[in-house]
Amino acid sequence: MKKKSIKEIEKLLNDLTDLNTKEYRLIKEDERKGVQTLIKKWQRKKVLEEQLLKQHQEMQKYERDSRDQGYEYIAGVDEVGRGPLAGPVVAAAVILPKDFYLPGLTDSKKLSPQKRKEFYHFIVKHALSYGIGIIDPKQIDQINIYEATKLAMIQAIEKMSVAPDHLLIDAMKLDISISQTSIIKGDAKSITIAAASVLAKETRDTLMKNLGQKHPEYGFEKNMGYGTKEHLIALQEVGVTEEHRQSFSPVKDMISH
Repeated sequence: MKKKSIKEIEKLLNDLTDLNTKEYRLIKEDERKGVQTLIKKWQRKKVLEEQLLKQHQEMQKYERDSRDQGYEYIAGVDEVGRGPLAGPVVAAAVILPKDFYLPGLTDSKKLSPQKRKEFYHFIVKHALSYGIGIIDPKQIDQINIYEATKLAMIQAIEKMSVAPDHLLIDAMKLDISISQTSIIKGDAKSITIAAASVLAKETRDTLMKNLGQKHPEYGFEKNMGYGTKEHLIALQEVGVTEEHRQSFSPVKDMISH
């Protein structure tokens, strides 16, 4: 019997779901180096898939608990941009379908920019509903960053087309009448909060890149408004813009002198 080509075997392996098939046994018995390399690559891929599935199942614990309590529309809520010297604080709220699966979804800070962008589009496409809240630097200065963060979260929830009946929030408690669970490091523990963190970060990064074009001296497109060396030098040399948070040091100190 004519042996299959390496290309044919690669396709067979990619389509294979069960290791107990005759095809897999025959492939394993093929001693060609190219085939053995393919098998090892395929086995690594399967191990990774299993790890990602396990991670996903573990990150659904809070969602399962909420459903067991009778909640149907569970929104994950997260924010990004509490620490920077410039730019808005951005929050996102998202409700995912029960069967939602995105392998590798976790805290947005742990994802590469390319992966985050891909995940953003996937989440937006498959979410039952989502909303984005944005509070600008002027308002942050007026009410303080903690209150601004809560306001951004409430804004995001209010913008959703589907009203949530339960909230999973990353380390915050909101003064609204929807039942909620506050989870410390929630973006790494809850799949829905992780999805919200991706939406919030991708939205804010895009805003900061646009501000980088408007104010090229500060490097906003790279530092996202954080106080990097380049940003601090530009503050000294060029001064403070309307995008800076005037209640934050060292911006505050520069204005008071």
